[in-house]
Amino acid sequence: MSVVGLGFLIALEIAARHYGVPGPITVQSREVILAPQSGTVLYASMALMLVVLPWRQRFWAIGAAVGIDLVFWLVRWAVGAQMMFGNGALWVTLGCAVIAVTRRTGRERALLLKGVGLALLLVTGRKTGYTWLLITSKTRPMVLDQYVATADHALGNPSWVAGRIVEATGTVGAHVLDWVYIQLAVGAVLVALYQLRNVAAERRFPRHHLVRTFLVIGLLGPGIYMIFPVVGPIFAYGADGGHWAVADLWPNTPSPVGIPQPMPFDGVTPRNCMPSLHTAWATAIFLHSRKGPRALRWLGTFWLIATLGATLGFGYHYGADIVGGVVFTLTIDAALRAHDQSWDRRGIRLTVYGTVVFAALLSSYRYLSTQMAGHPWVFGPLVVLAMGSVIYGYVRTTRAWERQDASVRLPQPRRERQPEPV
Repeated sequence: MSVVGLGFLIALEIAARHYGVPGPITVQSREVILAPQSGTVLYASMALMLVVLPWRQRFWAIGAAVGIDLVFWLVRWAVGAQMMFGNGALWVTLGCAVIAVTRRTGRERALLLKGVGLALLLVTGRKTGYTWLLITSKTRPMVLDQYVATADHALGNPSWVAGRIVEATGTVGAHVLDWVYIQLAVGAVLVALYQLRNVAAERRFPRHHLVRTFLVIGLLGPGIYMIFPVVGPIFAYGADGGHWAVADLWPNTPSPVGIPQPMPFDGVTPRNCMPSLHTAWATAIFLHSRKGPRALRWLGTFWLIATLGATLGFGYHYGADIVGGVVFTLTIDAALRAHDQSWDRRGIRLTVYGTVVFAALLSSYRYLSTQMAGHPWVFGPLVVLAMGSVIYGYVRTTRAWERQDASVRLPQPRRERQPEPV
């Protein structure tokens, strides 16, 4: 698995260099010294790594990271360089990898390396996403926004509705949604830290946790971008699209219903709409927060609702993207859980069904969009029903797995010896 991941990163690095920009390996290597793109992500990643350490070592690691960042901050201030934090967190993470190789053995080495790998995967996954977005904009000159916008009439043009609602809330509502949208990793790390809270005591990771689902979503999602390139209503039907846009319609005037066709677009805007990965990740946060305390469940619910409001209200996605993102996440999470259950019949059935529904949705958006717009009271409920059926199947199957696991963990009652007749 590690060899496959390394080969994937090298391939992306070569592809990025082909287009004259640094790839994920180069960008990540530069952040050891240069100003990081996001210090928040680096510290969140280090926090994931710290779950394998006892509390005393965690305090030492955090103190070292802050101290290193203060040194970098002073040097950058003195030379007038770009100010950003996060290098200290990356240094501590890499330092723990060195300690694992040189000072740890056996299970302790493997556990610490797994924590370091988890942290670096989260950081590298973000860099990989940037490279993927570049590749989509360079290799997919034609986009399918007209098809999705036409199909969206069956759902009531939710992006147009949400856009007007966000405008009505003013700057406060827009700032809140924007922060939640940008800092999605923060919500994910909070849920993941709760799930991994016992790793240091138990000296092992749980079978299934949020980070697994997060990473697989980020790995598979850009592949769908390549198959179904869409830029979003703010670009295809709004002012941000410039002369490439069909018209400046979003969010005040719904897109016209006509004969959709592929349309050319610039070589800069990412084709990153179908499915909505922000919705997919927020759905994963919601799912994995359900077993937590009330505050965590409220956090998961808030993050999902706010993310949906941002993705639609800022014109980044169509309603069809949202439906696709929900089905996409449920299918991936079900597949990961099915793997943990040795691929029993329930897991195989749910994974196959979710895949079929997702493929059917994309095919409908592409080849039945005109019919969907012409018969919204038929196709709209069908789309929602298809998504609802996957949700129902996921809930039913995962609850069955949980009951099965609980019955396995229950201790068997000890049989008392019966008195022998004298």
